[in-house]
Amino acid sequence: MLINMTLNGKKITDDVEADLLLIDFVRKHGCFSVKRGCETANCGLCTVLLDGAPVLSCSVLALRAHGHTVQTLEGLQDEAAEFVGFIADQGADQCGFCNPGFVMNTISLLREHPDPTDDEIRAYLAGNLCRCSGYEGQLRGIRSFLNSRKEAKHGAE
Repeated sequence: MLINMTLNGKKITDDVEADLLLIDFVRKHGCFSVKRGCETANCGLCTVLLDGAPVLSCSVLALRAHGHTVQTLEGLQDEAAEFVGFIADQGADQCGFCNPGFVMNTISLLREHPDPTDDEIRAYLAGNLCRCSGYEGQLRGIRSFLNSRKEAKHGAE
C-alpha cells in the first residue's frame, strides 16, 4: 500500500505492507532515536509525535500516519537542545537508552503546558521506563530548565 507522510519536515512516499508498524517505518527512514523496547506500549522508548501528540510507535500501524506529520528526535534537535543539558546535569541520563522517549514527552509537555506543575511533569513522564536513574532526576532537570527560563525572562524585563 502506498502511503504519504511528512517525517521530520520531509515529504515521504513509500510502499508498505499493511501490518508494518510505525516504529519500523521511521527506523527504515533513518530515525534511529526511536527504539524498540518492550513492544507492548509500556516503556516509552518508541515515542514519536504524530501531528504533535506523543504516540507509541510500536503500537501504531504506519498506515495510520498516512497524510499526517510524524516527528522524531532527529527532527527536533533544536527544541530538545534547550533543556536536555538540564536533565543531564541532574545525572538523569546515565545509560541514555530511555532519553529519546523522555525528551519527546518533555517537548510535548512544554508545548501544551509552558509552565507545568510537578504533577503535570510527572504525568507526561509516567509512560517512560528508566532503570538507571528513576524519575526524580528528570523532574529536577525539567524544573531547573523552567526556573532558568523564568529567570532569563525576568532579567530581560
